[in-house]
Amino acid sequence: MFHFQNLYLFFISSLLLNLTPGNDMLYVASRSISQGVRAGIISALGIFLGCFVHIIAAVLGLSIIISRSAYLFSIIKYAGAAYLIYLGIKALVTKLNVNPNKNIVRVDQWKLFKQGIVTNALNPKVAIFFLSFLPQFIDPYSPFFKVQLFTLGIWFASQGTLILIIVAIVLGKTKDFFKQNPKVW
Repeated sequence: MFHFQNLYLFFISSLLLNLTPGNDMLYVASRSISQGVRAGIISALGIFLGCFVHIIAAVLGLSIIISRSAYLFSIIKYAGAAYLIYLGIKALVTKLNVNPNKNIVRVDQWKLFKQGIVTNALNPKVAIFFLSFLPQFIDPYSPFFKVQLFTLGIWFASQGTLILIIVAIVLGKTKDFFKQNPKVW
């Protein structure tokens, strides 16, 4: 199952998931607009570190499930896929109300970093993504399935962090424009 064709599919799928706005992107966007590019990048790096909580949990938790029951592993895969479809439909029909002129208290860099970690580590949607998305692309019968999970998890987190850094740069540079034109936002 862990073939180059699957890797290409994983790279494209993870890119689409990482481009979809969620809690992490909103956090980086709000910090970038309110405090600038540096604050957004520091927040994105905190989110990257918080992602390791999910990577390690997926590797350890799925490893136990895979070793105990292939049937249970399949149930998790299909339940996770159904949940991802539900989240996609919900994202299409939900309208966010974000006000760029809302005053956000300036926070020091270390606190931004820690908030980024907590924002991601306590995000249940990220945990579900890791427990349901990554298994689609590994070979559960391979002796290297833990390495596969860890590698794909690192790729997903790195790709997401790069996207969040781009968001921080773009929104941090245009923060004055958004503050002067809230209808554009």
